Amino acid sequence: MTDLQLGLAVIGALAVVAVVLYNRWQERGARRDAERAFGSGHADVLLREERREPTLEARRPAPPPGALPAERVDYVVELTLPRPAAPALVHEAWAPVERRFARRVLLAVEERRVRAAFQLVSRSGVVSDAEVLEFRALVETMAAALGARVSAPEMRGALEAARELDRACAEADIQVALHVVGIGTAPARFEAARFQAAPRADGVTLTLDVARTRDPGSSYEAMARAGRELARTRGGRLVDDAGRELDERALAAVGRELEAVRARLAGWGIEPGSALALRVFS
Repeated sequence: MTDLQLGLAVIGALAVVAVVLYNRWQERGARRDAERAFGSGHADVLLREERREPTLEARRPAPPPGALPAERVDYVVELTLPRPAAPALVHEAWAPVERRFARRVLLAVEERRVRAAFQLVSRSGVVSDAEVLEFRALVETMAAALGARVSAPEMRGALEAARELDRACAEADIQVALHVVGIGTAPARFEAARFQAAPRADGVTLTLDVARTRDPGSSYEAMARAGRELARTRGGRLVDDAGRELDERALAAVGRELEAVRARLAGWGIEPGSALALRVFS
C-alpha cells in the first residue's frame, strides 16, 4: 500500500468514526413530547396519545400476528440467497440481529429471498441514524454467513420518510375519553371489548385508542351508547375531562372528527387496528 493509499484509508476511517459519534450525539437529544390537548372544540374528549421515550426492549409488545415488513414503516434489507437455505440456518444467522433489536425487527423468508426489516417509527418516535447503521451492519454479517447478495435502500431517504410519517402519525394518535360520573361503583362488564373501561371514585372512564381499534367509528358509537345507557339507568352524567356534560350534538361532533382521523390514517396506508397500525402505534 502506498503512502497515499494509507493516508486515504486513515481519512476514511476517521470520517466513519466522526459520523457515528455525531449520530450518537443526535440520539441523546430529547425527542419531542406530543401535546395532550387535541386542537378542536372538544379538547377534553379527544386526547393525543403521548409519544413515549424509548424503553427497554423487553417492554415492547411483540409484533402482532400477520405482521410483515412494510417499506413505509421499516428499513428493509433484502438478501438473495445463492440457493434455498434451511429455515433453521437462516434463523441461526438472524439470531444476533434479533438479540440486539428484539421486537423492533421482522424477518420474512421466501425460498431464496430474505427480507430483514427494522421498524423505524413507533410511539417512541423515530430511531436514530446510528441504530440503522448498526442494524445494517449486522444484516450484512448475516448475509456473509449465508453467502447472500445484499440490496438495501438509501438510509438518509428512509429516515426522512420515517420522520415525515412520525409527524403525521402524531397528529392522528388520539384517544377518546368519556366519563360516567355520579353512579358509584361501575359495572364489571360492557358489550364486547371494543373500548377500555377503568373505575374512578364516582363512576367509570371509557376510553378508545383510535389508531389501534378496528372500525373506530362503530367502536366509538358503541362506547358512547354504553356511556349514555349507564348514565341513564344509574342516574349519572356523561361528561368530558373538564366535567362538562356531553349531549348528542357534542358526541356527534367527536364522531365526525374520528372519521377524519381514520381517513387520514387510511390515506397513509395504515388502517386503524391492522397489524401495521398495531406496530406503528405501540
